[in-house]
Amino acid sequence: MQVHLKTIHDTSAATIWAGPRAVTIDRTPRAGGLGIGFSGEELLLMSIGASYCNVLYKEAPGFGVEISEVEIIVNADWGGEPLQAKNVRFDVKIKTASPRETVEELLKHTDKVAAVHNSLRQGIPVKLNDWELLKSR
Repeated sequence: MQVHLKTIHDTSAATIWAGPRAVTIDRTPRAGGLGIGFSGEELLLMSIGASYCNVLYKEAPGFGVEISEVEIIVNADWGGEPLQAKNVRFDVKIKTASPRETVEELLKHTDKVAAVHNSLRQGIPVKLNDWELLKSR
């Protein structure tokens, strides 16, 4: 899997894309950005929610659960030097006619198998692989 990022002409805002899908990233105006996109911190929390939601729908048929609607709210505290997420937690609201016990099993199972959750919980090394200096005019 690969994503690409490129800044938008003469700004610190950028477009990030994977295949045909794209989002804009930026800092808030208070942090010196234009405020036109999501921060990296917001994208991290979004990836937690997205991973859980996608896996939830994938795993539901195996539990005999038909889902009508899902809402996930992900929160984190940020602190330390360097800055990092702490106390990451998420809440799930799920609309289904399935029995509570079955839904609980599905939710717990999903929490165990969601790829982003597992990657973060196990810790993943991230390294600067290569860089190139491009001269400005």
